[in-house]
Amino acid sequence: MVWTRKRMVAALLLLLGATSAIAQPAGKATLEEKIEGLQQQMLEMQKELQSLREEQRQQAEKEKTKQEEHAKRTNVLAEEFEKLRTNLTVPEKAEYKSLYGMGPAASKIYNTQRGLSIGGYGEGFYRKFVGDKTKDNRDTADYLRGVLYFGYKFNDWIIFNSEIEFEHASTASTKTSSSGEVSVEFAYLDFFFSEYANGRIGLLLVPMGFVNEMHEPNTYHGVGRTEVETVIIPTTWRENGVGLFGRLGPDVQYRLYAVNGLNARGISSSGLRGGRQKGNRTLAEDISVVGRIDYTPHPSLLLGGSFYTGDQGNNQTVSGTKLPDAHLTLWEAHGQYRSHGLELRGLFTLAHLGDARELTLALRKTRDIGTSETIGSRMLGTYGEIAYDLFPLLQPNTEQYFAPFVRFEYFDTHDQTPAGFRRDKSKAVRLWVTGVSYKPHPNVVLKLDYRDFSPIRGKRADEVNFGVGFAF
Repeated sequence: MVWTRKRMVAALLLLLGATSAIAQPAGKATLEEKIEGLQQQMLEMQKELQSLREEQRQQAEKEKTKQEEHAKRTNVLAEEFEKLRTNLTVPEKAEYKSLYGMGPAASKIYNTQRGLSIGGYGEGFYRKFVGDKTKDNRDTADYLRGVLYFGYKFNDWIIFNSEIEFEHASTASTKTSSSGEVSVEFAYLDFFFSEYANGRIGLLLVPMGFVNEMHEPNTYHGVGRTEVETVIIPTTWRENGVGLFGRLGPDVQYRLYAVNGLNARGISSSGLRGGRQKGNRTLAEDISVVGRIDYTPHPSLLLGGSFYTGDQGNNQTVSGTKLPDAHLTLWEAHGQYRSHGLELRGLFTLAHLGDARELTLALRKTRDIGTSETIGSRMLGTYGEIAYDLFPLLQPNTEQYFAPFVRFEYFDTHDQTPAGFRRDKSKAVRLWVTGVSYKPHPNVVLKLDYRDFSPIRGKRADEVNFGVGFAF
């Protein structure tokens, strides 16, 4: 209670009156009556004090409630203001999923509020060769990749993302193996302008197929990446470039880039893989265009396709030999369905290489290929895959995953050869892959598979592979 001056004076007068009353003769009033009167006055004062205390408590509670409501309103306003400042193309909720064409772990930066983001993945395997094994087929165990993702969100519309890959555990060579390498797999800046058109510049993953952009080991079946997306679409394929990405509607995404072309000196009878320039002092006399579109009419269904076109010669003269333009057109169509444990995936790709005859003769002269080697004028690849996750049947509402799968692949880097050059039928290969993928956690996978290679001509050893992979 707060004692005001008025209350203090009243109390003092009351005490003085009580004292004088006791001192007066009993004739005017009995002592008991006066004491009783004083007691009554004290009780009234106590009630008044209690009333004042209750009034003060209620006032304090009201003030506290006002402060809490004010703080709550301030927080709500701050959250709404942050939402308004955030570009619509950058997700608000952090989830482990693929965004803007990148793998789930590589997409972490897009869910960061501001500043640095770190992720990564790793994978290793044991391979045992069986059937048609030769002296060159030695069983191996390899920590194939250790990868770190570094991203930085400068503000609401500028984001940097990168992948640094350490291959084969060491850059030092030994008596039994060659050295590994450290590579930048991608490094780019994104500029978010709108939902429909955003900019991307830097070392870019070429947006073709399933695996080239999304190559984290827990995102595909099999210990190794598909042969079609290694031989025909040369995963991991990255080049320096600039382009656009975004949505054309709620169900349609696209990416469209201009990148430096392949180096035609690296193309061989085995495919396009050797032509990748990997961002390392790339020849950019020739620029290629690559585009991709994906349509998701239903959350379970994905349909799409991509193309790549441009000259790959890069205006080169090697040891007095002029390389031809070597115009390449590569395209692919893909589809995927996932629902209630069932997974279906398929892809078809075709590459047309112009000047294949002239390029073959030129590279024979420069000794980039053997004197009897021929570069195909058309290269073809396709595969279909089926898998089924059994855990929903065995243990509903679990994050664990156990899926047997079967995949058939066919690829041929000599589907057609230039007129007058012999087709090498050993380049046409049928491949059956059967195995299982077990995920005790969505980001951790254990894999086992058997790969049965059947070339049209000749032999190739089959493989039993055990692998482990993770992403974070």
